[in-house]
Amino acid sequence: MAPPPPVAPPPAPHQLSNEQPGFLRLPNTTPNQVPVRVGILLPFSNGSQATRKLATAMMNAAEMALYDAGNKSIILMAADEGGGPDEAAAAAQKLLDQGAEIILGPLFAQSVAAVGPVARDRGVPVIAFSTNRDTAGNGVYLLSFQPENEVKRVLSYAAANGHAKFAALVPQNAYGDHIAAAFNQDVPADSGAIADVERFSPDTGDVVAQAAGIAKTGPDALLVAQGGQLLRGIAPTLAYDGLDNQHVQLLGTGLWDDPAVLNEPALVGGWFAAPQPNADSAFDARYQADFGSTPPQLSTLAYDAVSLVALLANGAPYHRFTPAALTDPNGFAGVTGIFRFTADGACERGLAILGVGADGFTVVSPAPTTFQKPGS
Repeated sequence: MAPPPPVAPPPAPHQLSNEQPGFLRLPNTTPNQVPVRVGILLPFSNGSQATRKLATAMMNAAEMALYDAGNKSIILMAADEGGGPDEAAAAAQKLLDQGAEIILGPLFAQSVAAVGPVARDRGVPVIAFSTNRDTAGNGVYLLSFQPENEVKRVLSYAAANGHAKFAALVPQNAYGDHIAAAFNQDVPADSGAIADVERFSPDTGDVVAQAAGIAKTGPDALLVAQGGQLLRGIAPTLAYDGLDNQHVQLLGTGLWDDPAVLNEPALVGGWFAAPQPNADSAFDARYQADFGSTPPQLSTLAYDAVSLVALLANGAPYHRFTPAALTDPNGFAGVTGIFRFTADGACERGLAILGVGADGFTVVSPAPTTFQKPGS
């Protein structure tokens, strides 16, 4: 009689199925209390001084949110993203060994790509701050200002206001790749027709041939995915070929949200998508009062991330930050407006449509305050 087959030992318990001796605890907490351990990864030692200042500002904002939440069971555990993916992955491992149930950050796409698998191995979600959607999914959620949202909002608004034939002028870089992909997806989704997509070198800003090519296709709306001085230089070339707001509706991305745009008459009448103006004014004033400086826009992301964690913190330990909770279709209220995560880890935002006027930007379509459709 053959011996019975060996019985496989039971699998080792998941790291976050129960408390471990090495998990970080606050003083004077009883053994039966399970704190909400939240890791935050930011590039505190990055080689760029500007990046280090941004990391400090985001940490300041995270601490503001923790104070505002008033939940004394939350432990915010900071670690250094460092200057590259290897350092970020090692820092994430340290946070997991300390019992982090969720990781906020890192900031850069390469670091996010390195941290994702490390956290996923422990079943821990990551709310990162990169804009690169290629890093999202499989437990990684991107709480960032993603250009795809801006493209979708402005194209949808233009289509709803009678425009049906769309062209795009897009830079030859990674940003432009994301814009072009979103444009090619969203125009048909709004029942529009794609007339032309032209790419140009942002190093030279020369769009003479591209403008002439677009003009021949006869669009009634043109998306120009550029900002700043380069946009101001492009606009007269477009106008020369009849691609101005007297002949087509000019559309922009969030790069248009710059006072320099107001100095170019050819852009007056254009539309672009951006957060509701002054939505973050209260946050800015509070940050200024607490830290004596004006916060960078990205600091709002850290505030929103910690606020979201606090909102979900009352769930069962190790089961608070589930995909169902994080992808609530009703979304969440953030500093600059509503947002929600999709199943693929991207972030949808409620954006306004701003019009370029002779004297300033005007709100031509307010940002939505809910993701619920009218009548639903």
